[in-house]
Amino acid sequence: MKHHLKTSAVLALAALTAACSGTARSNGKTTTYQLTASTGTPRADLNSFTWSIYAEPTSIDYAQSFDYPPNQILANVCESLLRWKPDLSYGPALASGYKNPTPTTWVYDIRPGVRFHDGTRLTADDVVASLRRNLDPQVASVWATAFRNVKSIAKSGPLQVTVTLKQPDSAFNQYMATAPGTIESAATLAKDGKGYGSPQKGVNCTGPFSFGSWTPGQSIVLKRFDGYWDPTLKAHSGQVKFVFIPDPTARINAFQSGEVDGGWMLPPASFNQLKKGLYFGRSTTVADEVVSNLHGPLGDPRVRQALLMATDRKGLISSGAGGVGEVANSLVTPNNWNNAPASIRGQVSTASPTYPYDVAKARALAKQAGVNGQQVVIATSPLDTQTTIATQAVAQAATAIGLKPKIDTISTDKYTALFTDPAARKGIDLFVTFWYTSITDPLDMYVSLQTGSYSNYGGWSNAAYDQAIDQAIAASDPTAKAQATARAQQIALQQLPWLPLYSEPVSLYLGPKITGVAPSINYLYYPWAATIGAK
Repeated sequence: MKHHLKTSAVLALAALTAACSGTARSNGKTTTYQLTASTGTPRADLNSFTWSIYAEPTSIDYAQSFDYPPNQILANVCESLLRWKPDLSYGPALASGYKNPTPTTWVYDIRPGVRFHDGTRLTADDVVASLRRNLDPQVASVWATAFRNVKSIAKSGPLQVTVTLKQPDSAFNQYMATAPGTIESAATLAKDGKGYGSPQKGVNCTGPFSFGSWTPGQSIVLKRFDGYWDPTLKAHSGQVKFVFIPDPTARINAFQSGEVDGGWMLPPASFNQLKKGLYFGRSTTVADEVVSNLHGPLGDPRVRQALLMATDRKGLISSGAGGVGEVANSLVTPNNWNNAPASIRGQVSTASPTYPYDVAKARALAKQAGVNGQQVVIATSPLDTQTTIATQAVAQAATAIGLKPKIDTISTDKYTALFTDPAARKGIDLFVTFWYTSITDPLDMYVSLQTGSYSNYGGWSNAAYDQAIDQAIAASDPTAKAQATARAQQIALQQLPWLPLYSEPVSLYLGPKITGVAPSINYLYYPWAATIGAK
């Protein structure tokens, strides 16, 4: 799911020049880091390069891809109607243009002359079939929320598709730049059925790379697609091989030996070892502690406030994030507010409550709320040091305010199930997530906490919050939308159904042979591998 197993959070900056810098304390020393917009221009093409990811995808079906491993692969093979750019703006892709003639209508003009990897031409029928799949309960798309207001998706011309909404939805068009807007061949979807996106079937899309092979437990190979439509993103490499290396130490060793040429989301312990090829970039991710049981000791928002106030988040950044990051005072980053009117952006950070580290004040608040040695169960898994250290820090805070924490270490697959299966969360009070937004909009996060939302893991419900989210979704005026979203954020930060811990920039390693990629969270939906060539 959109989480969780690793982190690539964001430095709290609203704008980025060619390179911006920051500092953090790490083990008593100051760590300096920069945000970099580009790593350079390749001087030549490559035959191939090898890329490390920390886990093997379960599928590369776009309707089931809601996490870092599948999305960073799919971004190079499949494309959406629009494109999320490295600066987190969006523009045309498979749709050459779009119109919004009424508040409930979006019309997409499909780019002519685009071919799928099997050589067939992209048509409006393919777009209709691909988008409608997210509405099919048999498919059970993880992106169904993005289509919650869709009434119909219909062909309105040989190369035109019209989406009609039940009510205005200010986020819908933005989602067309990420996974919900992915377009696949209608014939391939019909032919492959439930096998679509599997190691045996793969996918058949329009991106600069085509699916080559998938060796379960080892690797996925993509091959350059010479019939690609966009000359500005023609792949510089003949192929890219993604290798699955879950062990952080093994990943670092593979980078240092040259066995692997690059990777996203580096173990923080590797920052000093890999500093010659280390880059940081924009992100929209925040590390949070999810409150998954609101019927136990954490049901009182004062206890949740006390727990956050007692968590040494600066110390957590130093020990768990390599000293690179910022304390998060929100469930989203400033980057998410980039498209909001400047007047609202200035108010957002000052209007919401914050929870500075203050153990004595936290203990007093918890006592006032009736805390007296109750047990809380905090789930963790041996995924990486950040997950482990974050869990320990929150457990220490729980002890400090008078709770009795119990750390429940579960397997990786069971930890992943916490995000998909309500039964898996039974008996669990807290667990860590590294949550990124898929569009440059705080609504993408806050919609997840509406009553009944798929990602509202604790079943939190607040009528005023729901109303603010509904108003933000329906708003056509940017100021009204931003104001409603800000009201929702204020409620979420007062009630704390999730506890924001810290943010950090996207991390990237490039070995000495390659260059070209722009460090940015958009790598999850943008054909970043096509930009990599010889250094």
